[in-house]
Amino acid sequence: MNFGRMSAPMSTHGVKDLIRVALGEAKADLIIENARILNVYTGEILDQCSIAVKGEKIAYVGDHTSRMVGPETVVIDAVGKTAIPGLIDGHTHMSAIFSLGDFLSYAVKSGTTTVITETMEPFPIMGVEGVEELMDSFENQPVKIFGTAPAMVSTSRSIMGISSKALKKLIRRNDIVGLGESYWQAVLQQPDLMIPLFNETLRAGKTLEGHSAGAKGNKLSAYVATGISSCHEPITAAEAIERLRMGLYVMIREGSVRRDLEAIAEMRSTGIDFRRAILVSDGVDPEDIIEKGYMDYVVQKAIRCGFDPVSAVRMATLNVAEHFRLDGFVGGIAPGKYADIVLIPDSETIEAQCVISSGKPVFRNGELLAFPRSHPYSVKCRRTIRLPGPLQPGDFRIPVANGADTRSVRLISLITDLVTKEVVLSLPVRKGEIGTDVDHDVLKIAAIDRAHRPGKLFTAFVRGFGLKSGAIASSAAWDTSDILVVGTDETDMARAVNRILEMQGGAVVCAHEKIVAELALPIFGLCRLNPCPCSMKRRSESKRRRLNLEQPLRTRCSP
Repeated sequence: MNFGRMSAPMSTHGVKDLIRVALGEAKADLIIENARILNVYTGEILDQCSIAVKGEKIAYVGDHTSRMVGPETVVIDAVGKTAIPGLIDGHTHMSAIFSLGDFLSYAVKSGTTTVITETMEPFPIMGVEGVEELMDSFENQPVKIFGTAPAMVSTSRSIMGISSKALKKLIRRNDIVGLGESYWQAVLQQPDLMIPLFNETLRAGKTLEGHSAGAKGNKLSAYVATGISSCHEPITAAEAIERLRMGLYVMIREGSVRRDLEAIAEMRSTGIDFRRAILVSDGVDPEDIIEKGYMDYVVQKAIRCGFDPVSAVRMATLNVAEHFRLDGFVGGIAPGKYADIVLIPDSETIEAQCVISSGKPVFRNGELLAFPRSHPYSVKCRRTIRLPGPLQPGDFRIPVANGADTRSVRLISLITDLVTKEVVLSLPVRKGEIGTDVDHDVLKIAAIDRAHRPGKLFTAFVRGFGLKSGAIASSAAWDTSDILVVGTDETDMARAVNRILEMQGGAVVCAHEKIVAELALPIFGLCRLNPCPCSMKRRSESKRRRLNLEQPLRTRCSP
């Protein structure tokens, strides 16, 4: 999809083509006949309907298409099937772990035809140039992909906000639909930094995406007053309802990082309106998209949680499109809209049997018909691990000056895979340095700067990671551009990081000075260039068990 063309009005010739097909004066390129249509605009399920498509758009929806069929018209008989709009993921993070081709292939099969992704991950590494390269890789793909400009580029105060100059360059792009999630504490604490960015975005007619985890009452009201229009952080029905009452679009997460749908579904009992409720993934891991699916799985789960099928489909189509002001183009099956259509067995069974994106069949009868376009990534975005040289085990040692047997230290304690707290513990001192205590699950953790002050390193302690031997390192880490490494000993930590340097990005598991599993992530040090080896999970399962680490990539992504 060329986004400049999408946002511009259709040519007179193009509109006249749609008119002529709708009037039966010209032949359609594609017709779906005998379908039930789930109408997201009225809430009806209409029987025995046909859809006529000319080019990329829908020309006609009704029951009189016989005059629109010509010798070159593709006719799909949808008898017994239900047509729904192409699904939309309104909040995800695409620049992590996947190759673009892998992700899009599974997205198409799931009936997802539009995706809105955050772009915060490449910005600290390559700035505006990195975000633009990421967005350029999304053009002319089988799925429409939009982005939000990065608001909070890092949790580090020194590089927290995007500059006004950088934002102006990004926000004028047609494929950037808003300013990405901004942490409410930072907005309220630093309004002089953030409000000018908000105003720049609003002047461009685009949305402000929110991140209000933990905010309520006066603080939530203050945050919403800045112009924020959505939030994907509610984890309970009460939190979702509070935000809906303030006029926010509430994004309900059901992905690999958070699974909040079941808890938030309890708000059904209140009888409130769901038109500002949106289903999103907030990111999916390869294992989940392969084994469960993508937005088809999310909508299906919403139905299982008690949402009626029309509401569930709306939350992943029209509601999303309206929030991002894309409803003139996508989100429903109607004349003038892009022909993004999914045929499913019935309204309660979200299983894509045929997927049409921009008027072209891209998946049908289990076969992928349109393949992702490869992107010629620049050398610069494939050389982002800029360390002065290999690390040594001594780089991770923490010496102490006196001869004490123990030393009190502050450490990171993992409460869950997403929640941490500070704890003070007394750790043993051996040979003049503070070491790990594997028996009590106290390990070393280090962050190595690869972007701003390459090679700068900080070592600390972490508890709750569960690693019994070896080390795991990754250049893809949540809310930081640093390489993160956790280990039971310094030698394996150094070996794991050095392998990432050799690969120019990736995730590595090392034990007894040997690499036992690795995943190359050469694009920004965040995502794959080539298709993901799906057998990697099976091959490394026994090795992960030996390390007593079930989900190393999930755990190391924890903030």
